Amino acid sequence: MAIWQWGLLLLAVVWALQSYGVWLQMRHYSDVFKGITQKYTDGFVGTGAFHGRFLKRGAIAIVVVAPDLSVRRVLTMSGRSVFAKFKRHEEFEGMTLDALRAEPAIFGEDKPGLTAAITQAVAQIDRTRAGDEPPLRESLAAAKA
Repeated sequence: MAIWQWGLLLLAVVWALQSYGVWLQMRHYSDVFKGITQKYTDGFVGTGAFHGRFLKRGAIAIVVVAPDLSVRRVLTMSGRSVFAKFKRHEEFEGMTLDALRAEPAIFGEDKPGLTAAITQAVAQIDRTRAGDEPPLRESLAAAKA
């Protein structure tokens, strides 16, 4: 085989591995999100994402808030590879949504991706509470139908 054929074969193998890794990561996200929505049937869930470019790391945040607007769970996933997993941050559980909204950079100024993801998650919760977006249970029921 010519060198360009080996290169093309290598490109196909790398693409297939990347596709498999993305599928695994999406399955992990789906499993975590499904677990959250089954465990907490009341309150609000917000998600946010930051798409990293070049040297910046991507990030995803899930924030679960009780009906009294206290934070029940903060989960984040950050990294450059498909092997990143969600991490639970117990130190933020129990704080109010207003406190989280006032200080979205709870992970520090050196992690702008997590700050952007937390900001988006809180904004989604605010839109759901205002009635601009359907509650999670209704949107999940509509997706299943």
